[in-house]
Amino acid sequence: MQTQKVNYQKELDKILERLKEEGRVPRLLLHSCCAPCSSYVLEYLSDYFEITVFYYNPNIYPASEYNQRAAEQQMLIRKLKTVHPVAFMEGIYDPEKFYRMAEGLEKVNEGGERCFRCYALRLSEAAEKAREGGFDYFTTTLSISPLKNAQKLNQIGLALGREAGVPYLASDFKKKNGYKRSVELSEEYGLYRQDYCGCQFSLENRPARGESTS
Repeated sequence: MQTQKVNYQKELDKILERLKEEGRVPRLLLHSCCAPCSSYVLEYLSDYFEITVFYYNPNIYPASEYNQRAAEQQMLIRKLKTVHPVAFMEGIYDPEKFYRMAEGLEKVNEGGERCFRCYALRLSEAAEKAREGGFDYFTTTLSISPLKNAQKLNQIGLALGREAGVPYLASDFKKKNGYKRSVELSEEYGLYRQDYCGCQFSLENRPARGESTS
């Protein structure tokens, strides 16, 4: 029996409407995979939150790619016009942590169990940083990609939020033309748009996929 899919965009709409009515501006830790994916999310959520972008992606290969994406993220934050302030926090780049997590799953297709564990790896660190920093919520930009499983992302995030004691902001940022808007903003700010998700396995599969991930 299949589990019924949840419309996480509707869930997010309810939270944002409540915040607007209450006149509160909570602090949000936003895990980001890259500047293009974060562009629309920052434009959208900065109306409601004070955001700290948490750039934590030990999966990215090679190191030069990681550094380029990190630099693009910081450049976007400096240039993007937002209602409330946006700060930047960089996690530790430790690729070996990703490879230990992926051990035995090297041959699994993109979008499968290896990716789900990668979601959990990054969101677990985000949850911990949100707890340590006293944030009101945490979430990730990952659901903006049409290639990412928003149902799995939210299930993982909500569970980790309960464990950490920090609410996970459930979302599906590809809705409301979010992905389309991220492409527009990427062009407007001249952002580097990679053509693979980030890890070595997705890079190796890039010719077969032949499509942009952000």
